[in-house]
Amino acid sequence: MPKFFRKMVYNVIGAMSGSSLDGLDLVFAQLTEIRGQWTYEIKAADTLPYDEDWAARLSSATSLPAADYLVLHSAYGHYTGQQINHFIVQHQLQHKVHFIASHGHTTFHLPAQHTTAQLGDGAAIAATTGLPVISDLRAMDVALGGQGAPIVPIGEKLLFPDFQYWLNLGGIANVSATAGADRIAFDICPANRVLNALSLQMGHPFDEEGALARTGNVDKALLAQLNALPYYAQPYPKSLANSFGLDTVLPLLEASGLSVPDQLCTYVEHIATQTAQAIAPLHLQADGSRAPFNMLVTGGGAFNTFLLERIDALVSPFRIDLVVPDAQSVKFKEALIMALIGTLRWRQEENVLSSVTGAMRDSVGGALWMGGN
Repeated sequence: MPKFFRKMVYNVIGAMSGSSLDGLDLVFAQLTEIRGQWTYEIKAADTLPYDEDWAARLSSATSLPAADYLVLHSAYGHYTGQQINHFIVQHQLQHKVHFIASHGHTTFHLPAQHTTAQLGDGAAIAATTGLPVISDLRAMDVALGGQGAPIVPIGEKLLFPDFQYWLNLGGIANVSATAGADRIAFDICPANRVLNALSLQMGHPFDEEGALARTGNVDKALLAQLNALPYYAQPYPKSLANSFGLDTVLPLLEASGLSVPDQLCTYVEHIATQTAQAIAPLHLQADGSRAPFNMLVTGGGAFNTFLLERIDALVSPFRIDLVVPDAQSVKFKEALIMALIGTLRWRQEENVLSSVTGAMRDSVGGALWMGGN
């Protein structure tokens, strides 16, 4: 390799807690950059499920008094650091980790008020692990007038460049696409956060492969009510707070009086409908034609075969093929991208795209906490 082809390698732990509250995702990734081209290798990855106490504390965080919220912010940071320490020992990563990039667990997301908050104090993680930690990844973008979300498109652009669309089916479904030289991305609708809440009513933490939803029927009146929610008519850039699914959507489902399988089936159809409606205007080419494209599908919802069947049925007229990668990439893509976002911050390079968030400019997001002496 010529000398001017400088190869930079970063060994990073990415930490992510999604809105579905299924657990703390940890990835140890080797990220390599050569002349602006990035590649990755996931060396180790785990999802550490929350016990009932932590799930309850995180889900009720927004109702706490300010002082109690700050105590939880610190406590969850120490908890995250402890889990990372166990992860390092379990996978024999001592002295191999350059730094940690932690997204935290989103609680308050109020971009109209220039405010976003993620539990998990970066200083506490750094103090517990003794490693450098990059946290508060969304804050700079929100301060610049952006939505602070989605922030994963920079990682999709650099790590998964061979697709035209990227669909993440997590607690919230979001989509990313290219528009000329720009990247466009936005939250579509609540996804697993609502599906999981319904499944719990039948004694299941989630609807495995969509089996429960498959036994139900779509209620057209409820579907129309869901599709009429004002958020869907808003132009992008736009993003959803975690609370939207449980505080706005779930009460509509429960008030319908339908059986849980019927609610699940109707909500799956709602996710598929909104996904297709979100993609339709992005897919129309300048000359009016529709070209065949591939869409990478990740997040827990990618394992819901019934949901994928319904999305595929509604986007197939656009000649879009769904591509589900290997299980590790499905489960850990967001934690992997947090590791990349942290790496870009470490390099003092832009890691949040204003074309996605609506901020006044691209930014270098993240606070750096030095855990060692």
